[in-house]
Amino acid sequence: MTVAGYDELVSAAMAAPIEGWDFGWLSGRAEGSEPSWSYPEIARAHIATADRLLDVDTGGGELLASLQPLPRHTWATEGWLPNIAVARDRLEPLGVTVVPAPDQAQLPLPDGSIDVMLNRHGSLAAHEVRRTLRPGGILLTQQVGSQDCAGLNEALSAPAAHQPGSWTLQTASEALCAAGLRLTRTEEEFPVLTFYDIGAVVYHLRLVAWQIPDFGPRRYEAALRRLHGRMRSEGRLDVRAHRFLIVAEQPDGPAACP
Repeated sequence: MTVAGYDELVSAAMAAPIEGWDFGWLSGRAEGSEPSWSYPEIARAHIATADRLLDVDTGGGELLASLQPLPRHTWATEGWLPNIAVARDRLEPLGVTVVPAPDQAQLPLPDGSIDVMLNRHGSLAAHEVRRTLRPGGILLTQQVGSQDCAGLNEALSAPAAHQPGSWTLQTASEALCAAGLRLTRTEEEFPVLTFYDIGAVVYHLRLVAWQIPDFGPRRYEAALRRLHGRMRSEGRLDVRAHRFLIVAEQPDGPAACP
């Protein structure tokens, strides 16, 4: 069997389509990054008793669609223009209203209008969460922490994506508590993400564009070729993802956080 070379792998990764929030092209090329908890299972448990559901930063609506059946009143917000059409095509047939949300600091829904708010890897505006949830309403969020995949930046001698420690379980919890929410569950993990060829690295960096904002195969060619040689020798590249989970409640009265 002929083993693909650097140019072939990178060309294929650059030609692969990017639409919505779908990592399917990486199947067999990369694996891992999932924490021990199951966000979909936790989400389904909360959705089961909700009448008014919001999914924040839904991407292409892939995850929300997988959580069917959905409440009869379900909204999804998305801020990236190319994803809005994708999300509408997928979600509107399911009865979901997709709402453009270009300002990450604002949720375009009325005060006290939501029973359950889902937020998987989306922008987390704590005061908007408090404003939008009804009393007793629930926020379920899984966030990507500031140490996520820092090994990619190191491997390519690129600047760090975020200031270390700037977005962690602690900083997010403090923001939600300060906004007046009651935390009922918190977890944080650093699962391994494994890449098996340089094409997988390139595609991942195209899709997760904020990891290395100035990334491009030409700009980083020398570093990519060095990494390609290393991966051929070692068979893989392991980096650490950074995930944390928070379930928070809108209190019917003063907040209970310390």
